[in-house]
Amino acid sequence: MLEEDGHSVPDPHAWQSLSNGEIYVQNITKALSQLDPAHAADYAARRDAYLLRLDALREQANQQLNSLPASQRKVVTSHDAFGYFGQAWQLQFIAPQGLSTTDEPSAAEVAQLIRQLRSEGVRAVFVENIRDSRLIKQIADEAGAKVGGTLYSDALASQGPASTYLGMFQHNLETLMAALKP
Repeated sequence: MLEEDGHSVPDPHAWQSLSNGEIYVQNITKALSQLDPAHAADYAARRDAYLLRLDALREQANQQLNSLPASQRKVVTSHDAFGYFGQAWQLQFIAPQGLSTTDEPSAAEVAQLIRQLRSEGVRAVFVENIRDSRLIKQIADEAGAKVGGTLYSDALASQGPASTYLGMFQHNLETLMAALKP
């Protein structure tokens, strides 16, 4: 649960956790097997193969993200979509917008964020594929940070490496590491 406008709001971005992705795979396999029992063994085989790939990606993320020093574990994104990702690897995601992509921060909130980034030495900020990048670019310019790339938060790419769930996660991991590693 996150606090937004004084109310507790559930974070709808649960897929940003590979552990939750594993739960989805298990539940989808179970539902398909119940609906189509004649092919349950096929669904189970595909589940197992996919889970191996998911586990390999989780291990890669563990190795890379756990190597980041505490000073490099602050990440600025357009909106608050990476809470589950941050929780899994002890990264602090900071966003000028809340959970909803329709929320707009006030000028005072943006100014406060810029001051925070300067004082904490945040080196990179990230745009999201679903948002206009102008606000993040302005924040980066005024805070003396760079735009570290584009992260996929709420939608996959229509093609390319971030067009699948594992591809999205791999892309986000590589983008974060390229900007955050010392």
